[in-house]
Amino acid sequence: MISQGSASAHAVQGELAAESLRLSGSLRMQVTGWSMLPTIWPGDTLMVTAAGPSEIASGEVGLFRREGSFFVHRVLEKSGDGGQILSRGDANPAPDPPFDSGQLLGKVQFILRGGKRIKPSRRLKGAQRVLAGLLQVSENAARIAVTAHQWYRKSPASR
Repeated sequence: MISQGSASAHAVQGELAAESLRLSGSLRMQVTGWSMLPTIWPGDTLMVTAAGPSEIASGEVGLFRREGSFFVHRVLEKSGDGGQILSRGDANPAPDPPFDSGQLLGKVQFILRGGKRIKPSRRLKGAQRVLAGLLQVSENAARIAVTAHQWYRKSPASR
């Protein structure tokens, strides 16, 4: 449970981040969630640029805001008039409820991981598709994958 004080602090952080993106055109943010595994891992840093519905295509990864929370998910499709955007986290079994175009804040330009810049591909490759499919049906698999990834990041062999 989130205390009243931490909930309001979280809301203020969200407002500041959204305003920073709007004013500067870019935002650097660290990921905490698992919904975009295996494309984006907890601890990755994302470089996001401001974008509207006409500037993001199916397959690209967008930053959305709904009810004070951020979502970084892959765009599945946009309505013909650009009014709504359907998205889904790669590790989620079902799409999100549609976002209104005004809830799109930007798109992920690249991921910073282990000192490398990674451009997110518009489609998952073979092994990534298999892992994403497994993660979609098993939360335990996601926990194991995240734990193994964290262990690998900390090991001297990964440096």
